[in-house]
Amino acid sequence: MDIRLGDILLMKKPHPCGEKRWLVLRTGMDFRLRCLGCGREVMLPRSRAEKNIRSVVRESDGKS
Repeated sequence: MDIRLGDILLMKKPHPCGEKRWLVLRTGMDFRLRCLGCGREVMLPRSRAEKNIRSVVRESDGKS
């Protein structure tokens, strides 16, 4: 799965604050994600995060 810095991930289950959207801060073997509802940051193993992703929202790819 192609996940990049700055992508917004829409997860299958909501965070306890009620938000399903997470901002990608770091990629690699682990993802560092920030909840867009409460601002909490978490580190998740890539395999666990990829299972829970419903869709990826990416800013426009029109960069040169």
